[in-house]
Amino acid sequence: MSLIWNFVQDQLLGMKWLNAAIGRILTALSIDISTRLGGSIQFFLYDVIKITILLCVLIFFISYIQSYFPPERSKRLLGRFHGIRANLFAALLGTVTPFCSCSSIPLFIGFTSAGLPLGVTFSFLISSPMVDLGSLLLLTSIFGWKIAAAYTVVGLSVAVAGGTLIEKLHLDQEVEPFVRAVHAGDSAVPALTQAQRLTYAREQMSSTFRKVFPYILIGVGVGAVIHNWIPESWITSILGSSSPLGVLLAVAVGIPMYADIFGTIPVAEALLAKGAQLGTVLSFMMAVTTLSLPSLIMLRKAVRPKLLAVFIAICTAGIILVGYLFNLFAFLFI
Repeated sequence: MSLIWNFVQDQLLGMKWLNAAIGRILTALSIDISTRLGGSIQFFLYDVIKITILLCVLIFFISYIQSYFPPERSKRLLGRFHGIRANLFAALLGTVTPFCSCSSIPLFIGFTSAGLPLGVTFSFLISSPMVDLGSLLLLTSIFGWKIAAAYTVVGLSVAVAGGTLIEKLHLDQEVEPFVRAVHAGDSAVPALTQAQRLTYAREQMSSTFRKVFPYILIGVGVGAVIHNWIPESWITSILGSSSPLGVLLAVAVGIPMYADIFGTIPVAEALLAKGAQLGTVLSFMMAVTTLSLPSLIMLRKAVRPKLLAVFIAICTAGIILVGYLFNLFAFLFI
């Protein structure tokens, strides 16, 4: 089962085969991918293609499914996704989707355009890059089950609380119109033929892709620079201490970075070895995976500045609170 799960996670969802193929092509073109420049080029091409595929497939699939539901039925089915149970379900769903923050944006757009409550989609958006089953196993192998379980619990808690608060603030109008545009013309949906449904889904996919793609290029471009040009040793030297300001520094340093949970675990291991407090390390991991600058750039295309600011504020406050609480009660886990 572990072999099947690893194949699905790495090759189907993570598209590691694509990264390897791009590396071989660049090498054939005499581009050394072991250098910072070559690595940045490989990273950029891989993430742009991967995110584009995810975006197009998900929007097409969700739009096609949506074409079968008239407004009344959609509203009735989606009406059950309210309250903290819906946020918890969305957060748990995020744990089984091993995507980085940027790769989670297409899912967020798809879920939101399908009519799911905004708070529910944000619970997913927070949870998906922050916690997944693969990282839980890796965390357990490196830090032990107590820290792994604690990280998972606080990650889900931040996702549920953040999504619930966003829902309570009634910020649906702060979503960009094109994200909700999938509902346009719903009254005619039941009469569509199979060919018309496919055309409808293709048009929705094409429209969304055209609007989001420039932000994908910008976001991944920033991520490629950060990923290959900021030394890990620099991060360790700043956060590798037990300073009371460590949590704030961890969040401030983590937000501009770009990595998935697997990319942050080696840094976290090094930070703990350097004497950083547990809460500081967990805050760093959460900031990197949830609030990376490239993902925020991409998310801005889907939501307006007010909602983006609320999302950043909620996540930042939650991550800082979690960091200080874990520093205070670290003796329970180490």
